[in-house]
Amino acid sequence: MTIAAAVLSIALVVGASPPVPTPDDDRDEVFMEDDKETEQIPPPGSSNPPPTAPSIEYRWQPMCSPNGGTDATCSLAYGCPPDEIMWNLYSRPPGGAWSIVRSECRGNTPEVDVLPEVTPGDVLREVRRLPLPKAQIAIQPSDRTLVNLDTVFSTTAPQFDRTVTILEQRVHITAKPTRYAWHFGDGASKTTTTPGRPYPAMDVTHQYTKADRTHRPRVDVTFSISYSVDGGPTQSLEQTVTTAGPAATLVTREATPVLVE
Repeated sequence: MTIAAAVLSIALVVGASPPVPTPDDDRDEVFMEDDKETEQIPPPGSSNPPPTAPSIEYRWQPMCSPNGGTDATCSLAYGCPPDEIMWNLYSRPPGGAWSIVRSECRGNTPEVDVLPEVTPGDVLREVRRLPLPKAQIAIQPSDRTLVNLDTVFSTTAPQFDRTVTILEQRVHITAKPTRYAWHFGDGASKTTTTPGRPYPAMDVTHQYTKADRTHRPRVDVTFSISYSVDGGPTQSLEQTVTTAGPAATLVTREATPVLVE
């Protein structure tokens, strides 16, 4: 333990699925960061932006063998209306494997649907709707600290990995922390690319200069977003998304000399 840490400690104490066909068959706040060049967000399903990935193949396959387009056994087994059977819609990214998208009752062999394109704007809207994680700030010493000495701050890197449905397609979204903005509550702030570490590490520190003040420090986390549609190639959003962390309470005190016999 360093001398400063020992003084600080003493002073504070004193002070106070179906078969897949083969190839043959406190205050929630989420806001956008504009630190990258971006285009205007298109409406859902818009095909105006240039494609960023190769096309995905789609095909239908019956859950059971139809007989002349219908099968009473299949209709009964899967609860379809008369003269209909249950079909599965599969998708396959370029060079990838087939995976199921959805199932529904159909009469005759359905035509292959051309599903609407999931655009970056669609993904961005979904990300903003989802509860991206917030980082809890850790302070050492907690609750109270001394002026003119280092106070240590850290947090745990938040994780986000989820699969959602957008325009009837499975979209896997991953959010990775890339920046941490530390707001110390006295008007000062600091930005890092790592979440800091607890004492004795001194990755993120701050010295307060005024005693007998109550501060509300917090840490905001900026995420980069990547996603894939129906098992296709991974793509990245140009925009980043930042979540504001909940504020903690920290009181500053001034060390008082104590005579020890």
